[in-house]
Amino acid sequence: MEKEIVAAIMASTSDIDMMSNDRIEALTKGHGMLNIAAICAANSITEDVLKGAKIMLTDENIQRLPIDDVLKKAIDSAKLSGADPANAALLSAVLCYLAGSNAQAGVPAGNRKLGALARMIAGVDRCGVLAVPTAKSNNKISGYAAVKAIYDDIFDGKISRIDGSIVPLGVGGGPLYGHGALGEDVGFPELAKNGAAAGTRGMLKAYANVGMPPSPILSAIMGAAAILEIVHPDSEVGEVYGEFFKANSAYVAGLGAVKAAGLPEKLHIRGTGEEYDTARLVGDLGVIIKDIGGPSVIGMMAFEEMLAAFEESLIIGAGFSGGPLQPPLGHMTADAVLAMKLLLNDGGDIEKAADKIKEVKENFWIEPEFAKIATNTISRKSEQVKRGPVTKALILATDGALAKAVYNRAEFTYNQLKEGKELDEIVRMLDDEKMENIEVACSKMFSDMTGKEVKIKITKYQGCARRRKNEFLMKYCGFDTDADLEITVDGEKIVFEGLSHKVIPDAVLNKKKDILEAIPMAAVPVTELQLSGHTIINLIVPAAVAAAMNISSPEDIAKKVAAGAYISSAIPGGVLRAKEVAMRAMRVMAEF
Repeated sequence: MEKEIVAAIMASTSDIDMMSNDRIEALTKGHGMLNIAAICAANSITEDVLKGAKIMLTDENIQRLPIDDVLKKAIDSAKLSGADPANAALLSAVLCYLAGSNAQAGVPAGNRKLGALARMIAGVDRCGVLAVPTAKSNNKISGYAAVKAIYDDIFDGKISRIDGSIVPLGVGGGPLYGHGALGEDVGFPELAKNGAAAGTRGMLKAYANVGMPPSPILSAIMGAAAILEIVHPDSEVGEVYGEFFKANSAYVAGLGAVKAAGLPEKLHIRGTGEEYDTARLVGDLGVIIKDIGGPSVIGMMAFEEMLAAFEESLIIGAGFSGGPLQPPLGHMTADAVLAMKLLLNDGGDIEKAADKIKEVKENFWIEPEFAKIATNTISRKSEQVKRGPVTKALILATDGALAKAVYNRAEFTYNQLKEGKELDEIVRMLDDEKMENIEVACSKMFSDMTGKEVKIKITKYQGCARRRKNEFLMKYCGFDTDADLEITVDGEKIVFEGLSHKVIPDAVLNKKKDILEAIPMAAVPVTELQLSGHTIINLIVPAAVAAAMNISSPEDIAKKVAAGAYISSAIPGGVLRAKEVAMRAMRVMAEF
């Protein structure tokens, strides 16, 4: 038994690409998503800051600041990972900001802005907020919605009380306006607050009207960015808004945007508890976005996922790599921020950071075991491009979970095969256990959220909801999922038959409020199942054990485990990976 288990473990973990059906090789220097680019940039920035690099912007009368070099190395690291210059600039600027840099500093002769510095270092042209897209959430929009809404209000005279046509000669454009009561007490703050609110409302409306759940945080950032293309972006404002040199028009724009978006006043980094003033965060990120150039949709997806590092990520509409769902590996960017912040807070103590990362994974995810393994996978993949303290901490935090999970499945498969169970049956048993764990975890999560006793039972889960007859859809349950559920709330049962193809379309199109309010209790567990292709240990480990025991040929083993993996085979790729792992197990076994 010992030899077969060792061979299976070695084979299952020998190539990180075998751990997932997600196309993670495309994330390294390929045309894929940019989480690895963000992780590598975080490695670079964290390393530099821990070595003593200064990342604050100042108005010093010198040609280069230390942060120029930090940005250059971070941008190069992101580009090495496949990011184009505009996306590399965005990721590096935002990570520097979250690492402690300020978004702007200086006077006209030495005016410096973080987004602009990153853009110029990357060699990118400026494009304007109207051309900046949002992250994809099924669909996507652009900052045009914010720009249009602001200009609509400008033409309607709703943004400012000042009529520029009567501002006297010698006042407009000079310090009597810009550093006087007219500008600082009235002109700049009114324009910033009203414009940011208008832009934010425009974004929220555009999101909703193209069938997307509005993202309050991205709407606010885009709204602030759009008005900061118009208002003097670093002007001082009246003392009612705060202390001189601390409150400026960007902060006031943040105030207007935050109120319009309904965001909380404070946000907190998950794991460290570090508190951010939401208005300042939104205003600062707006300054970065307005200057950054033309990031693509996937660049903005990585940006949005960084914001999932905040504890409030769900309510602010940030990405979902901060839990409780475990997303596909291409989305995982929040971990880079988490590890970076922990390391910088503790002077680079990797052991301490790893302990906290492990704790966060165990408390914020539906399936902590799979969440830890997913983090381990993408961190090891990132190290194929650039190693550093961020990936080292993430791997250290999750190696134990990977070892335990693979060992448990290897031992279980070995014992079940010895008892005469069929391989596909064993894999189905492992996926059944995954289903039960999700039901229990989601029941507890919604019970805690609602203060009621919630019990969730998935009564049917298979591919192809019969909207179209297709062998591919029947085989891979992540597409066109046919799911039925029973949800019991304080003893009252709700039955959802055909969640995806019947219940959801009917509730959304016919605006059935009571059903819409109940759907999340069904949608969350089903989505967790649909995304299971990110970690396929339930499929590859049994294949490795069967091969080590010489049960059958690698081809037959692969087909058998895929047939049983009704959850883990959510997306294609399992057969090829199971065959490869089986072949490796046989090769390892031959050495004993």
